[in-house]
Formats: sequence, structure tokens, C-alpha cells
Amino acid sequence: MADRSEDQDRDIRATVRQLRLVVEVEDHDQAVRFYRDVLGLTEEGAFDSEGGARVVILQAGRATLELANPAQKRMIDDVEVGRQVAPRIRVAFEVDDAAEVTRLLGEAGAAVVAPPTETPWRSLNARLDAPAGLQITVFQELGPPGES
Repeated sequence: MADRSEDQDRDIRATVRQLRLVVEVEDHDQAVRFYRDVLGLTEEGAFDSEGGARVVILQAGRATLELANPAQKRMIDDVEVGRQVAPRIRVAFEVDDAAEVTRLLGEAGAAVVAPPTETPWRSLNARLDAPAGLQITVFQELGPPGES
């Protein structure tokens, strides 16, 4: 196989403008209340279609795709929860106050799997089982060591 040049690689790359995670939810109203009204995601649009079809698009700030091998996934579970609990897909939200957001989400129907825990990578992470069948992490960046 011939070596590809950097220019050739750049030509075949897609330009992604947005990451959109699409989740099927049984209780649409509950999920919208939880993610929009309690977690604070901003509604970008809402659409109803024939047959009772409904969708709400929520803005979640900057999106990243974190690809972790099985060993990393296990390590994150061990640090955040102390045991293996995460499914293959987990959604993480950066927040300003992980403890307060965890409390609010728990009151709104999420099951707190693990309370806010300081990680070796200097963030405060909490794990929850949330509406729409999602396991989520809420995390607060703590800054360099010595800062709080």
C-alpha cells in the first residue's frame, strides 16, 4: 500500500460541525424536564410530527467524543464509582458545581450511583442513572493541584 501524503489525508476528512447524540425516550416529557429544566440545557428547537412523533433538540455546550478502550472504561468506573457499572455509552456534562447539580438531579428523579468524588485528573465527578436510560457523569474541573 502506498504512503498517503498529509494533503491527501486532509482531502478525505469530513468537516464535522456538530455532535448530536440522539436518544429514544419512553417518557418524553420527563426527559425534557430533567435535561432542559433541571440540568439546564438550552432548547434549540422542538418539533411535532404526525403520529405523535416529538423531538426536542437541546444545546449542551461544546461537544467532544471520548473514545476509551475497555481498560480505561474500567479505570474510570473504579475511580468514580468503585465498581464496574457503566454501559458502553455514558454521557458526561461539565458543570460549575458538581455537588449541587448532583443534588438537583437526584431530586428530579435520577438515581445517584456515586456522589461527587475527586479524580486523579483533578475533577469532581458524580455518576447518576438518569431518564432516557442514560448513565451520566456530571463533572466539575478543579484546576491544577493546590487549587480548589
